[in-house]
Amino acid sequence: MNIIVDAMGGDHAPREIVDGAIQAVNEFNVNITFTGVEAKIRAELAKYDYPKEKIKIIHTDEVVDMHDPATTSIRKKKNSSISLGINLLKESTTYNAFISAGNTGAVVCAATFLLGMLPGVERPAIGLVIPTLNKFSFLIDVGANTDPKPEHLLQSAIMAKVYAQEVMGINDPRIGLLNIGAEESKGTDFVKDAHKLFLERLSNFAGNVEANEIFAGRCDCIICDGYVGNVVIKISESLMESALTLIRREVKKSPMSMLGAMLMRGCMRDIKKHADYTEYGGAPLLGVNGLVMISHGRSNAKAIKNAIRATIHEIENNVIDHIIQEVV
Repeated sequence: MNIIVDAMGGDHAPREIVDGAIQAVNEFNVNITFTGVEAKIRAELAKYDYPKEKIKIIHTDEVVDMHDPATTSIRKKKNSSISLGINLLKESTTYNAFISAGNTGAVVCAATFLLGMLPGVERPAIGLVIPTLNKFSFLIDVGANTDPKPEHLLQSAIMAKVYAQEVMGINDPRIGLLNIGAEESKGTDFVKDAHKLFLERLSNFAGNVEANEIFAGRCDCIICDGYVGNVVIKISESLMESALTLIRREVKKSPMSMLGAMLMRGCMRDIKKHADYTEYGGAPLLGVNGLVMISHGRSNAKAIKNAIRATIHEIENNVIDHIIQEVV
């Protein structure tokens, strides 16, 4: 098993990217091929002990910055660590998947253009495993397709069902459509048309899901367009960070509060771990003709290691083949 990792993608590249990949090589049965500036990658690799035969570097001196336009990866920087990595995935049977914590738009654009779409899928979608009160749910789309048609949401729902079954181990996952109300009559014409399609085509459709139900765990898969999904995720991240800051601030106000916090330390640690994105590593880009995992731009070594772990599960469970069987 050989996974390509964009060593230059992310706020902490290449340091955290290399660290996480080395952890994965030492813990999992996987080979890693880095794409990026070789001198910088080797400088990081020199810090670690690892099986040398499991690490390979393919040099490129072009890097897509986080603020570059999405099309930069295929128009201006065709030899970037993103485009080079995705081209390797396309052109060689040696490689099984590509992972990047870099510019999300550039990864989506390069993957869509270079790999093409799976039969029966018209647009890509980014899915994300989210913690809920009932274990985990799969939210899709969180940013790839901001102006979809109802049919695209149906395709996302089918892909989400496959991912939930094959990777998350959920039998017959319940699918919900994110809306402003539970009734069929609620929402825009676009959402109403999607609701009608879901009723006609999905046997496990559980109806509309309101925003206040996202983390309740009522549905295993929650479907929305990429604009709404991206807003949901960013608000959720901000709320969690703000809540932790407020808790720390209040705890420091009195000795009794500090004592209570000490007594609850283990409980708070478990809660934080359950909600920590680094535990899940990345978000699969579904619909393109190749396994692509997108990690958070702030990913640390732990997040990268877990992104590799999640990608291994996708490979082992033949996610692409199952999606093709379900969609076509």
